[in-house]
Amino acid sequence: MRLLRIMMPPRIQLLAVLAFAVAMLLIENQIQKLDESRAKLERTIARHEVTEVEQRHNEDAGWRESSPLAEDDDMVIIYNRVPKTASTSFTNIAYDLCAKNHFHVLHINTTKNNPVMSLQDQVRFVRNVTTWREMKPGFYHGHVAYLDFSKYGVKGKPMYINVVRDPIERLVSYYYFLRFGDDYRPGLKRRKQGDKKTFDECVSSGGSDCAPEKLWLQIPFFCGHHSECWNVGSRWALEQAKYNLVNEYLLVGVTEELEDFIMILEAALPRFFKGATELYRTGKKSHLRKTTEKKPITKETIAKLQQSNIWKIENEFYEFALEQFQFVRAHAVREKDGELFVLTQNFFYEKIYPKGN
Repeated sequence: MRLLRIMMPPRIQLLAVLAFAVAMLLIENQIQKLDESRAKLERTIARHEVTEVEQRHNEDAGWRESSPLAEDDDMVIIYNRVPKTASTSFTNIAYDLCAKNHFHVLHINTTKNNPVMSLQDQVRFVRNVTTWREMKPGFYHGHVAYLDFSKYGVKGKPMYINVVRDPIERLVSYYYFLRFGDDYRPGLKRRKQGDKKTFDECVSSGGSDCAPEKLWLQIPFFCGHHSECWNVGSRWALEQAKYNLVNEYLLVGVTEELEDFIMILEAALPRFFKGATELYRTGKKSHLRKTTEKKPITKETIAKLQQSNIWKIENEFYEFALEQFQFVRAHAVREKDGELFVLTQNFFYEKIYPKGN
């Protein structure tokens, strides 16, 4: 090629270069036109596909309106789980049962585990839960504060359930969990990993991670998204939490009596929890999450925390929840030969008028 350029006169070389440049421009122009044609074709195909999807959606919507879900399927449960109350143990049961009992389990994963949603997220969440037909029946769980669905102008409300725990026991468990984790994900690095200080030493030295303010969690979770709910030590929040527990929750159990909680749920909501009691007793995941290195605390530590007004209010709520749960249990189960069993239906209908022919 070099020899050819030497033999060619400069004028011919220039013409050859120009011809080559023109040819390249023509080729690039053709390539650009082909790219534009391909993009136009892709857009046309995409619009056609969108139109088909919209048509199918409209057809499905019309079918859904004329074919409502069966009553047992048109159900949503929200378990706004309080941290360190055996919530993972209970949620694992739902995951184990969902395929067998034909329901969906969805985790509500909030940014940085913030239990308070923004107003716009509240609206989105409420609309999702109430209109997401494909996810019904659905079991939603996550560390979120109670949300009153009646405020948002939607039809139907979910059933709330929850579990509470002795406030000091819950805080101690959370304290060691942040430092040593648990047997659920033992290799995961925790936020306070490396801090070897015991809970007793923390209380004795006035540490922030064991301060009475850290007890304030179960009340705001039940109280909800009002600003006063998160005002530590608020009596108003306590009363609102009690009101919601009685009026808005189907059942609230206690960690210390988790099996009884599961047994009552299975009796009341077999659509979700059929087989849950046996699974809890025999399943491998029943007690899967146990906090590592948790040490018992001294009577002196307990006494010091119990001097706090915050503990007194949180404990009042716990005792209230415990009393309510024991009342429900007393009317739902009986003990025989050391075993608990669920009562059968204790009502029937009679004197039905007008009489049929």
